Amino acid sequence: MRVSRRAGLVGAAIGVAAAALTAGVAAQRRFVRRTRGAADPYADEPFGRLASDDVLIVTVADGTDLYVEIIDPTDGVELDATFAATGPPELEPTIVFVHGFCLDMGTFHFQRKELTRRGDYRMVFYDQPGHGRSGKMESGEYDLAALGEALHEVLATTAPEGPVVLVGHSMGGMTIMACAESYPGLFADRVAGVVLMSTSGSIFGEAKKGPPALIARFATPLLPLVNSAARLTGSVIDQARLAAADLAFVLTRKYGFGARRPSPALVSYVERMNARTTAETIARYLGTLATHARYPALAALRRVPVLVIVGDKDYITPPEHSEEIVRHLPDAELLTVADAGHVVMLEHADQVNAALLAFLDRIGVDDRSEGRQ
Repeated sequence: MRVSRRAGLVGAAIGVAAAALTAGVAAQRRFVRRTRGAADPYADEPFGRLASDDVLIVTVADGTDLYVEIIDPTDGVELDATFAATGPPELEPTIVFVHGFCLDMGTFHFQRKELTRRGDYRMVFYDQPGHGRSGKMESGEYDLAALGEALHEVLATTAPEGPVVLVGHSMGGMTIMACAESYPGLFADRVAGVVLMSTSGSIFGEAKKGPPALIARFATPLLPLVNSAARLTGSVIDQARLAAADLAFVLTRKYGFGARRPSPALVSYVERMNARTTAETIARYLGTLATHARYPALAALRRVPVLVIVGDKDYITPPEHSEEIVRHLPDAELLTVADAGHVVMLEHADQVNAALLAFLDRIGVDDRSEGRQ
């Protein structure tokens, strides 16, 4: 009872503090309103409203239901015709996108839009456990190893045969590493390429400053209390987060973006994804993020083409985290995007899309739309 009361008080205090912070950022609110009123190239962008060819639910071993969307090539081609004259045809690669913490599959909005427009790529998107439209675990804490297992189950269901290309952002990249750690044979036999965006092989182990360093310092001793508080009073905290919408906008802009004045519509889109992730889910992920250390797992990627992308102003997983990955994978290609923050694929979509398409071309995932344009 004493623990419950203490947790309840902590949760209430967090909610009150969040609401109080809102009152203390009046100047920032005025800036936000002024910025939102400015011309915005993405004001009418249909974020979260892209069509899919198939929707399904994949249930993983712990009973969690994962929401999955599939995009098929518009020409219906399922086999690579270049093998017809030389031997049995091979299945075209499937590109599987794995999003990060407090986000959902919409993180890859512009990559999905561009590759769908070209019409030649089979793509799979899914929401990680506790995120987006996927279910949450009924008990226990989230674990990166389990997320790797969930990715493996998604692959087994949506792409049981043929090559795959894995694209992971932030925690999604860590999920790919966890999958490689558990299934190195999969990466040797079927993974044709890996793209790691704004991620880390040991997010807190390498952190020297910024949010990761603060969480690394204080998360472990506070985790039990934070978890209990989130479960008992998560709705209070979530309501406070909604009440502090302007503050959330400011923080999202600061820690998610690198440009001085990013698109307000983009910032709001990321903010909405953040807000849909409950306080309970956030708390139950802290432990696995705080203990993430998978540089040895990168050994499974040494024979796989790898593209690493990071923004030069990423405060969540700074460029040195990507540089450390490349140090373990000397054959990997590193792209550092100027004036980009943590959501580099949204903030600088054209540059990221160009790099992604070039990478797919290099590893043999052809874009036949070039001949039709």
